[in-house]
Amino acid sequence: MEKYEKLEKVGEGTYGKVYKAKDKATGQLVALKKTRLEMDEEGVPPTALREVSLLQMLSQSLYVVRLLCVEHVDNKKDGKPVLYLVFEYLDTDLKKFIDSYRKGPNPGPLAPAMVQSFLFQLCKGVAHCHSHGVLHRDLKPQNLLLDKDRGILKIADLGLGRAFTVPLKSYTHEIVTLWYRAPEVLLGSTHYSTGVDMWSVGCIFAEMVRRQALFPGDSEFQQLLHIFRLLGTPTEKQWAGVTTLRDWHVYPVWEPQNLARAVPALGPDGVDLLSRMLKYDPAERISAKEAMDHPYFDSLDKSQF
Repeated sequence: MEKYEKLEKVGEGTYGKVYKAKDKATGQLVALKKTRLEMDEEGVPPTALREVSLLQMLSQSLYVVRLLCVEHVDNKKDGKPVLYLVFEYLDTDLKKFIDSYRKGPNPGPLAPAMVQSFLFQLCKGVAHCHSHGVLHRDLKPQNLLLDKDRGILKIADLGLGRAFTVPLKSYTHEIVTLWYRAPEVLLGSTHYSTGVDMWSVGCIFAEMVRRQALFPGDSEFQQLLHIFRLLGTPTEKQWAGVTTLRDWHVYPVWEPQNLARAVPALGPDGVDLLSRMLKYDPAERISAKEAMDHPYFDSLDKSQF
């Protein structure tokens, strides 16, 4: 790793520390994600190799953060090897960007054209992942990196925690993640598909418009109540099998509210798209590919993407 000069620690990913660094030869800024490998007798675990190859494949999309290379280093202290994933560096994420509009010197809404552009890019990146059989499962504004100068949004943190056998954090450890978690997962469903990502996309869409989270629960139970209060308590008619899910209880019965009131700055097409992303029955939720053809994007110049 002598090639890189570590400049600062910028965060803790799902599976290890993340550093901002500079390539000494080229001056290029990069993000280094460091993880220790639990080694087996064969060397690097095959799951790690599979995830890295998957990430290299997904990185072919402009809307997924680019993996530049992988460095394997022996740790002299304890003999355990360390894997560094070297990614392109982006200086901010969607969460910080939204906060800058909410708390900055000139607070105000994000421009509708900007919301439209970021959402389209997010759908394009998610569609790319789904077409390669990959669920992200943890989409949230913190995991969406921005190239502000070019107005480009990129999906990051592609669930590598599984590859490196880091124990999954319980939901309460990372409460923010709860805010974007689909109801089928909150209710204990073990069989879920691409709909979990599209629910998260809907929550992110609403947050860009509102500049605050749509469902800010502080526990799984509270999270469900936030959802039910706005969208109505789900019934078997709306979502067959919901009452047989592992964590279903008898909940207060709420009628669905007018979704447009939750996102008053959004026009009818935007509200319609959001409602399709937030369908209770995962099978009825709009796919990322279908979303890109929704009338909400009719005024967007798609040729630039």
